[in-house]
Amino acid sequence: MSSPRLHARARALVSAFEADAPPPEPFDAFACDLARHQAAHIEGFARLCRARGVDPATLARAEDIPPVPTDAFKLTRVATFDPAETAITFRTSGTTVGARGEHVMRDVGTYEAASLAFGRHWLARDLPERVPVVVLGPSPAEAPDSSLAHMCETFAKAFGAPASAAETYLIDGDGVLDLATFDERVAIALAKNQPILVLGTSFAFVHFIDGLGKDTFHLPRGSRVMQTGGYKGRSREVPAAVLRADLARAFGLDRRAIVAEYGMTELSSQFYERTLFEPAAPLGVYAEPPWTRVVPVDPDTLAPVADGCVGIAKILDLMNVDSAVAILTQDQVRRSGDGFELLGRAPGAVPRGCSIAIEELLGR
Repeated sequence: MSSPRLHARARALVSAFEADAPPPEPFDAFACDLARHQAAHIEGFARLCRARGVDPATLARAEDIPPVPTDAFKLTRVATFDPAETAITFRTSGTTVGARGEHVMRDVGTYEAASLAFGRHWLARDLPERVPVVVLGPSPAEAPDSSLAHMCETFAKAFGAPASAAETYLIDGDGVLDLATFDERVAIALAKNQPILVLGTSFAFVHFIDGLGKDTFHLPRGSRVMQTGGYKGRSREVPAAVLRADLARAFGLDRRAIVAEYGMTELSSQFYERTLFEPAAPLGVYAEPPWTRVVPVDPDTLAPVADGCVGIAKILDLMNVDSAVAILTQDQVRRSGDGFELLGRAPGAVPRGCSIAIEELLGR
C-alpha cells in the first residue's frame, strides 16, 4: 500500500460525503489498511501493536487498532515517511508545561479537503455566495505551525469574499485585537446586507467581549460564529453557556448561530455542533464526519465504556493517513444520540491507560 493511493482513498470518502453518496468502502476495511501501513513504517506503532498482542496483518475491526496517545506526538516522530518529504508541520500550542507536540504531514491536501467539506456542511452550506470572513486569531504567516490558523485560512479562501490579510485576521502575533477593522467590516456588510462568518477561539472571544464592554456589534442577518478551543491559561475561563450567551448578545445573534467546533493538532478532522441547521439539535453535542469515530474508553483499561457513561476519547480518523489512524486523548466524552458531548480534560495525572500506551510505544 502506497501513501498516495491511501490518500486517494481517503479523499474519495470526502467526495462521497460531499455528493451525499454512500462511502466507497467500509470504514473498518480502510482503517485496518491504514493501521497496516502505519505499523510497517512507524516502529513505535509496531511496538505498540506487539505489546497489545495485535497482528496488523490480521486486523479486521477498527476497534482493535491500538490508539496512539496524543502525548506521544511530543516525545517521538509519528510519521510513515522520511522527514525530507514533510509538506507541513503543525505544532500544539506550547502553552502548557512540556514539549510541543508535532503532527507532520506528507500531503496536506487530504487534511484540507476533509476540513473544508465538514466545515462547509455545518457552517456555510446555505450561503448563496462568498461572504466576509473575519478571524479572531493570527494569520498563517504569523502562526505557520498552527493547524487552526491553516484551517481558518482554508475557510477564508473557500467561503470568503476577497479581502486582505489585514482585513481578515484581526489579532496580531502579540495578541492585540483590532476592533476598529472589525467595526469597518461589519459596517460594510450591513450596508450590503451580507452575512458575516466569524471564526475564533474561546480565549480570543473572551478578550473581544472584555474589550467591547456593554457595546455591541449587531451582525447582519444570517451571520454565524465558529467558536473553538480552550483557554490554556491565556485568559480568564468562562463557562461555555455564559460565553455563548455573551457572544449572542454582543453580535445580536440567536444562540444557535454560535457553533462550537472541536479539533486538535494530532487529528486531520474536526467536529461541530449541529445547532445552525438543526433546530432540535442540543447544544454541546458534536457531530462526527463519516470518516471518524469517537469512542469513550475507560482511562485505565482503554475498553469502551457503556452507552451514556463518561470515558476518555479514543478517536479513529481515516484522514490521518501518514500518522496515527487511532488517537487516544485525555479529553472526557460521553456518547449522546448519534453524537458526543465534550466534558473537558480528565482531572489529575495523565490517565493510566495513556501512560502505559506511551511506554509501550517508546519501548520502555
